[in-house]
Formats: sequence, structure tokens, C-alpha cells
Amino acid sequence: MPDVPFASRQLSPFESLVRGLEARQALDGIGKEIGKAVRATIPRGGVKDALSGTWLGHAVHPMLTDVVIGSFTGASVLDLLVDEDGTQARQRLVGVGLLAYLPTAATGINDWADAESVDDAIRRVGVVHAVGNALAASLYGLSWLAHRRGARRTGSALGLAGLAVLMGGGYLGGHLSLRRGVGPDQTVFDPGPSDWTPAADASQLQERRPTRVVVDDTPVLLVSDGERIFALHDRCSHRGCSLSEGSLEGEEIVCACHGSRFDLRDGGLRHGPATAPQPAFQVRVKNDRVEVRRLTA
Repeated sequence: MPDVPFASRQLSPFESLVRGLEARQALDGIGKEIGKAVRATIPRGGVKDALSGTWLGHAVHPMLTDVVIGSFTGASVLDLLVDEDGTQARQRLVGVGLLAYLPTAATGINDWADAESVDDAIRRVGVVHAVGNALAASLYGLSWLAHRRGARRTGSALGLAGLAVLMGGGYLGGHLSLRRGVGPDQTVFDPGPSDWTPAADASQLQERRPTRVVVDDTPVLLVSDGERIFALHDRCSHRGCSLSEGSLEGEEIVCACHGSRFDLRDGGLRHGPATAPQPAFQVRVKNDRVEVRRLTA
């Protein structure tokens, strides 16, 4: 079967919709303002690390979305399958979903703000994703009030409308994570060479000056410090920025983009908003050539 050129590939309706959103420049104005405000409100530090998931080892936002989606969906299932006897249970589920929505939104907008400034597509889709989720939560809030007043049919209809909007928002959230890489470790599919591989001439390295080299297609950060040479994956695990553009503080490299700090000796994460350590490499100098290989546990 002959290859089908990419330009002629038929897109699914959902993919076409998302591509349209990614190209919608009209969303840039509000997106840039929101991103700027979020970064000013949540500066580098303990609160940002908590929202990012530095303490957990991966992003917090995806975990919290399960609570919101599960609670709201469960409430709508009760609306469809259970009579008035299920009203109290569905109201409690909606209440749980509304309470969980606030920290879920906070963690999500924190992750998005770190990425929107360098990726127009993330900015635009993220704005629609957030608006859709806010609308879904509002519809479920109205459905809760309607049920409280005894308007069960109205409440159920509002809940189902909220569920439809929520599924759309969830689809966009999946796109941001799985197709645009917001959240996953940026180095996970590129661990680097497992055998000793030449990286650079020793003469290329200047004392305590971060140097970027490419070793078998893997970007590697080299730092010469006296008799020692450190090597880490140069692509920051947080958002993929080049660590060689960062600054050295003692035996740590500080990412220039968002301030994540990694131990030069083993890639250990010392400060967020990153949630994963950097792959580290063993280093040796052989015939005036610096060679590296992946450091395994």
C-alpha cells in the first residue's frame, strides 16, 4: 500500500476542531494576560512546588481531575438510573465535585502558565479547556440548586449538560497532556547512551561554565569543576528548556526557564516546579576526549 502524504490524511472531527483552536490567534490576548497574572500570583517557591507536584513525584492535576470527573459523572448516572431516592447521594457527589474543582483548577492553571509562554498552541487550547471546565462546574452547581428546590428534572438536565461540556473539556485536557506534553517528564523517552560514548574534547570545557553537547541525538549538559566533570541530560524534565542556559549554584544547576534545581552529581531534584530528576551520566576522560554513559540505579 502506498504511503499517504500527511497533507492528504483525513482528520477526525475532534482533531480538526483542536487544530482549529490551536490556530485561533484571537485567544492569544486573554491567554497571555491570564498566564502573566498566574505567574505573578504564584511565584517560585513552596506554593508553586505544591501545586506542581514536586512533593509527589508527578503532576498533581491529572490525579485531581479523576475526582471531579468521577463525582460529576456519578451524579448524572444517578439522575438517569435512580428515582428520587437517589437525590441525596447525587447531591453529595455534586458537592464533592464542586469542592474538588477548585484545587484541580488551581493545579491545572499553574501547569498551563509554565507552558503557554513558549507554545502558542498550548495557550489557545488551554484557555478553551479552562473555560469549558468552569462552565461544566457552573452547570453542576446550578443543577445542585435546582435539586435542592425540588426541580428534579431541571436539575438533571443541567447536570447532563454539564457532563457534555465536561467531556469536551476532558478531551482538550488529554490533548494538552498526551499530544502537547504538559505534565510528563520531558526526558522519559530519551535516556541517553548506555555505553561509553564520546561527548566532547576536554579542551572544550571551561571551568564551571555549563556546556551543551549532543551525544547520539541526546542533548547533554557538561560542567567542569576542578578535577571533576558532571554530566546531566540537558533537556529539563519540567518543560524541556536547555539547562545549559541556566546558572550554577554550588553543586546545583538552576533552570533558566522556571527555576527548577538539580544536583549536578546525580541529577536529583532539589527544588521544583519540576517533578522528576534529570537523567545523569557517568563521565570519564580518555585520550583527552570526554566520554559519557547513562548512570543506572
